[in-house]
Amino acid sequence: MVNNPLVSIIIVNWNGLQYLEKCFDSLMNLNYKNYEIIFVDNGSIDNSVDYIKNNYPNTKIIINTENLGFAEANNQGVKECSGDYILFLNNDTHVRDDFLTKLVNTMANDSNVGACQSKMLLMDKPSSLDATGSFLTFTGFLTHEGIWEKDIGQYDEYREIFSAKGASMLVRRSVLDEVGIFDKDFFAYFEETDLCWRIWLAGYSIVFVPDSVIFHKMGATSIRMRNTFIEFHSFKNRICSLLKNLDIINLIKIVPLHIILCLGVCVLYIFMLKPRNSVAIIRAIGWNILNIKSTLEKRNIVQNQIRKVTDNQVFSTNMKKVDIKHYIGFALSYCAIK
Repeated sequence: MVNNPLVSIIIVNWNGLQYLEKCFDSLMNLNYKNYEIIFVDNGSIDNSVDYIKNNYPNTKIIINTENLGFAEANNQGVKECSGDYILFLNNDTHVRDDFLTKLVNTMANDSNVGACQSKMLLMDKPSSLDATGSFLTFTGFLTHEGIWEKDIGQYDEYREIFSAKGASMLVRRSVLDEVGIFDKDFFAYFEETDLCWRIWLAGYSIVFVPDSVIFHKMGATSIRMRNTFIEFHSFKNRICSLLKNLDIINLIKIVPLHIILCLGVCVLYIFMLKPRNSVAIIRAIGWNILNIKSTLEKRNIVQNQIRKVTDNQVFSTNMKKVDIKHYIGFALSYCAIK
């Protein structure tokens, strides 16, 4: 490894023209200079591609004629990367000039770190956090640490997390070669968690880097999508990831409970007169039934080719205990904003 390794920065875009200047200008001011940018456009109709061509001519550009989703577009970008490290960065971000240096130093100082996440502050409320890392729970749902909290330094320590957020996640290229890239069937949502899970199963760790700071316009892309579309993919992908990555004992323990809770959310939506959201979750469960053969093929790869450590080893660091009040509050607040 050279002292100043090349970093490939992948930015996926779907009609995000209004965010590109701030994002790219902040990258131009990085104090880490050995990087390339791969811009993957998912069928935008807002002149995003022309804007990048005219203003940032050294950028590699991949143009899709339709929206292939976050997962597959990033996969396209990975295939064009030349770097030792690959940074997945959202287009609705801007970054501090030393954020990439902090991430690269973290990886360089510990060869067992497979990926790391920046500290993300809300672009419209920079005194508050986006999130500082996600953790598993016994229900199969994640708990997101620091989400929307006022930033008073309570998370300002390097620590292991189960899942980094794909808005700013640096991954070692050699690790991607070992565990694979994003599951293209996910389209969007939970794809970074599924990848992070495989990284843990391969014996690497994932860490939160608090002094690598970015600002994130949370939900800038999602806001242009239908709630039912988001609901379908997020529930579909989470169930699929559980089926692929859990060992057989935990699969039997966790997945049935998870499905019951999903159905409970459906009932909540019905009481809230949001039947389309309930239908989206039922469709998500149905998708996993119809595609079980493909999922089991992926599971075979994870369990027999990627897995190097046990679930208990992963859970010892990454499983958070939460009580029933947490889930009641989460379900009510989740449904209320959908």
